[in-house]
Amino acid sequence: MKIAVCVKQVPDTNEIRINPETGTLIRDGVPSILNNDDANALEQALQVKDAQPDTEVIVVTMGPPQAKEMLQECLAMGADDAILLSDRALGGSDTWATSNALAAGLKKAGPFDLIFAGRQAIDGDTAQVGPQIAEKMGLAQVTYVKAFELDGAFATVKRALEDGYETLRVKLPCVLTAIKELNTPRYMSVPGILKAAKADIKVWSADDIGVDKTTVGLKASPTNVFRSFTPRPKGKGVSVEGDTPKEQAANLLADLRAKHII
Repeated sequence: MKIAVCVKQVPDTNEIRINPETGTLIRDGVPSILNNDDANALEQALQVKDAQPDTEVIVVTMGPPQAKEMLQECLAMGADDAILLSDRALGGSDTWATSNALAAGLKKAGPFDLIFAGRQAIDGDTAQVGPQIAEKMGLAQVTYVKAFELDGAFATVKRALEDGYETLRVKLPCVLTAIKELNTPRYMSVPGILKAAKADIKVWSADDIGVDKTTVGLKASPTNVFRSFTPRPKGKGVSVEGDTPKEQAANLLADLRAKHII
């Protein structure tokens, strides 16, 4: 079995700073990490490999040259190979343009039996790239996967909903996007770290993957970020006094009436 995992290097949200004049993210000096949901996607692929040792897991990302560090982390966790799509022609891509590039890269590296991705990236929160890849590759897709079981040529998954979940059986090949409830990502192993340090990570350009350059990059992106900002902190909450729940409810009603809310 051959599995691809789409991953992304993102800024550590605990260290995010915003330029007050331009409203853009200050990335200089900000540490980067493997996107959280992508770590769950990788873990699920590695669990399949644990159960079926002949499985090959390949991680694929699009980004600047420094994204190699994140790919080395994925290799240290247990992935077999890594591919970085990196080219100035790809810079500034929104989700639509990004999925065009990733779909082209996956077609070149494939075919794959399974493609995993994280639900969304913490620096964008769009949850669009995984489904767009599936659409452009003509594959079935299931998003928000919280449980996974492989059964021959089919995968049985639980998909999280707002008020519960639904169980679906999907034929391979397909694209699945993972959420944190799916599993607990493993740590890098010492042998894995040593192996990853010597790994030759493939770097493919736009020409290498044969993508139409009019469909990638900033100029091809139908959406763009106008401004980033830090939301204002919420005001301090109000505590309702009372020795018993009944007294608290009565005091709350009195406060609401005093403020003409009810």
